[in-house]
Amino acid sequence: MVNYRYLGNSGLKVSEITFGNWVTHASQVDDAAAVQTVRAALDAGITTFDTADTYANTAAEVILGTALKGQRREGLEIFTKVYFPTGPKGPNDTGLSRKHIFESINGSLQRLGTDYVDLYQAHRFDYETPLEETFQAFADVVRQGKALYIGVSEWTAEQLRAGHKLARQVGVQLISNQPQYSMLHRVIEGKVVPTSHELGISQIVWSPMAQGVLSGKYLPGQPVPAGSRATDANSGAEFIKRLLQDDILTAVQRLKPIAADVGLTMPQLAIAWVLQNPNVAAALVGASRPEQLTDTVKASGVTLEDDVLEAIDTALKGVVNSDPAHTYTVSPKTRLV
Repeated sequence: MVNYRYLGNSGLKVSEITFGNWVTHASQVDDAAAVQTVRAALDAGITTFDTADTYANTAAEVILGTALKGQRREGLEIFTKVYFPTGPKGPNDTGLSRKHIFESINGSLQRLGTDYVDLYQAHRFDYETPLEETFQAFADVVRQGKALYIGVSEWTAEQLRAGHKLARQVGVQLISNQPQYSMLHRVIEGKVVPTSHELGISQIVWSPMAQGVLSGKYLPGQPVPAGSRATDANSGAEFIKRLLQDDILTAVQRLKPIAADVGLTMPQLAIAWVLQNPNVAAALVGASRPEQLTDTVKASGVTLEDDVLEAIDTALKGVVNSDPAHTYTVSPKTRLV
């Protein structure tokens, strides 16, 4: 079964392996298979589920709500996000304005079939809306009982500090950040993680398997496997393309004996690695087939010794992105419409 960790400086516990449905539900797999993966996550002990209104233009929330219908709500932790365009993508159908936040939370609750979400997250930083407006709206959402806690995604260290200060002023808790983090992508370690630790903010990390590259199934000099994410435009083929370089794929192959030596599969090693960071509360995983989760959850509770971590660093030397400057490039400077 899956272990639990506290999310930030709060009393909320989440399963350290959290189910996310970014590129799978309403895109990569059909609805019936999507429901089966959620049920498999529940059977494996996962109680925390992450989605967003923008995933499949709101359809992913609908599927998650359907899959969780009938479950004891108090035994679940449901997260969603707001920022990116949804619906017909009008001028106010995006961003972190008060208008968009309230319309988005109401829509998300309806699609998810719940009265509240446990965590409501700003999917990106909005350079076009005053931060005071955003956090006052979040505070009102919390006071109305529509969300219990507030989080963000891909914010810089400075943005986290400013948001944390405003959250305290308006009487809500900013307890999490959701950045990309994996053995290959460590840009949060320089500034975001130390600042978050200081402020009592946890990381809920996405793409801990680097879009599947860390599974080892992509081989240098070989065509990508048929049916893999790299062949599916709806499942992030453009996103993964930058990782399909021979030097990266060759380095990843050097991880296979390391995983074997500690009795883990490659996916388990990748998940266990991010969970070694004490500022990480949860690793987000998806699945297109239920059996994938049976394998993944075995990474929960695994401790990687220092010599194993050093061996991983040696294997990946030269292909890891650790530049903190990358964190300043993720949020769009203008809203996407």
